Amino acid sequence: MSKKTHTLEVWGDFACFTRPEMKVERFSYPVITPSAARGIFDAIYWEGIRDAKGVRPYFHWQVEKIEVLEMPRYIALRRNEVKGTVPGKSVLNKWMSGKEPPSPLWADGDEATTGRTQRQTMALKNVHYRLTARIVPKKQFSAPEQINKFDSMFERRAMHGKCFQQPFFGCSEFPAFFEYVQPGDRKKQPAVFDQHIGWMLYDVFDLRRDVVSDDKPFISLFDATVKGGVLEVPLFESEKVRKPERGRI
Repeated sequence: MSKKTHTLEVWGDFACFTRPEMKVERFSYPVITPSAARGIFDAIYWEGIRDAKGVRPYFHWQVEKIEVLEMPRYIALRRNEVKGTVPGKSVLNKWMSGKEPPSPLWADGDEATTGRTQRQTMALKNVHYRLTARIVPKKQFSAPEQINKFDSMFERRAMHGKCFQQPFFGCSEFPAFFEYVQPGDRKKQPAVFDQHIGWMLYDVFDLRRDVVSDDKPFISLFDATVKGGVLEVPLFESEKVRKPERGRI
């Protein structure tokens, strides 16, 4: 694990971090989830290589702390959503390799699994967070010089506002804007916000895996409590994070 932590201030007009127990209508957690926070770091800098087994990541981001800089405020929205989903195996094994042409999701399809549907969303508005995370390299990339390279690459990209895809807050139509924060530049204090959220989504992937070769979910949870506007995130390997047995997925 890298000894250096990185901090981002992120903000946006809307956000929705959907609670998994809501089957149809989206209802957001009051604060950003570790999974969504990791996605923002990934959007700025993530490295991996594709081989015969699948996509082999060089590292993953371990989110350590989430600071809530604005009080959570909800807003009710009606949104059009596409019913279908993109098949992950087709993207990895066929579309990216050129074996098959990409198949689009039609918003106006006639079948039961295609087309659009209107759903109610309880989203957040005017969100503002300060996220702290560090790089956790895979075993074969854990040499000190490799870790320093990863840290330098991220810091350089984040300080110049670079990203390879637009970060977003839970849903891709809710863009997230970011700024790299040095330790002495943290002027805004966390909001006066205390809440025991209960079981909260930690991530939808097994971050311990060295190869991402399938699209099977791996849902992990943790008991989240916000104190003084700060949510302390346990390590993924910690016993505080409830994880399923891989063979039972």
